[in-house]
Amino acid sequence: MRLFRQVWKDKLAALCLFFLAAILVAGIFAPFLAPHDPTEVRMELRFAAPSWDYWLGTDHLGRCVLSRLIFGIRPSVLWVLAALSVSVGLGAIAGLIAGYYRGKTDAVLMRICDVMLSFPGYAITLAVIGMLGPGLEHILLAFVWMKWAWFARIVRTSVLQVADADYVKFSKALGVSDFRIMAKHIVPVSFPDIAVVSSSSFGSMILQISGFSFLGLGIQAPNAEWGMMLNEARAVMFSKPELMLAPGIAIVLVVSAVNFLSDALQVAFNPKLMTSRHKLQKPSAAAAVKLHGKEVA
Repeated sequence: MRLFRQVWKDKLAALCLFFLAAILVAGIFAPFLAPHDPTEVRMELRFAAPSWDYWLGTDHLGRCVLSRLIFGIRPSVLWVLAALSVSVGLGAIAGLIAGYYRGKTDAVLMRICDVMLSFPGYAITLAVIGMLGPGLEHILLAFVWMKWAWFARIVRTSVLQVADADYVKFSKALGVSDFRIMAKHIVPVSFPDIAVVSSSSFGSMILQISGFSFLGLGIQAPNAEWGMMLNEARAVMFSKPELMLAPGIAIVLVVSAVNFLSDALQVAFNPKLMTSRHKLQKPSAAAAVKLHGKEVA
């Protein structure tokens, strides 16, 4: 609750949070909010101008652009969020175990993470697509495969900072189970790092899934996805640029909102960042007096 109040005080962060919540709700209830079937082909209406029936017009197959934009939230945002949640969960479990038990367990898990992190993310994704074929589920699988090790490293670092704390040793001496110690003392300390890093990763994963779909490696027709909508509108980008504007603006707005919210979370978890920003933005009183004196002279 305290974190929510701190984020809510930042007007830009509150606006981004509201916008992202609205996007998620629109994606969940897309069948009820979309005015038309996003896959319905009506060639007599191809490239129709915006109207009361088709607010954003129609594409080269006469399909409703607004409906496809709303249904595109599901693969572009909701499924990416699901893949991110799985990655964070696996990485958090591995990082907690490695940082808490240490020893051989830590060595084995971290060597596995080193191997995973030694491969570029795009290389792993292309390798998975090459073996399993194009498709949204294959890209999401690649995301989970390449992201969990990164989160495991971050969580392990946070756990190591508190694993030797006095209250943790006292809990062990009292016979408290390892699971309760992790849940009560270690997870709350690691949560800020997980929240900030995962929120920043969310934006990059949205860009990646849209990029792969733009190249034809992601979700396949006739399903709607923002990157694929950009690819379909590429052939008429000069005669009908509005067809590229709708999904392009959607991607920019969502990713920007995620990044702004990530910055707000970082400041909320570490208020010193806000203090340092104010010090950089506002000159000290002595400097202001000195500057004022020079101006008067």
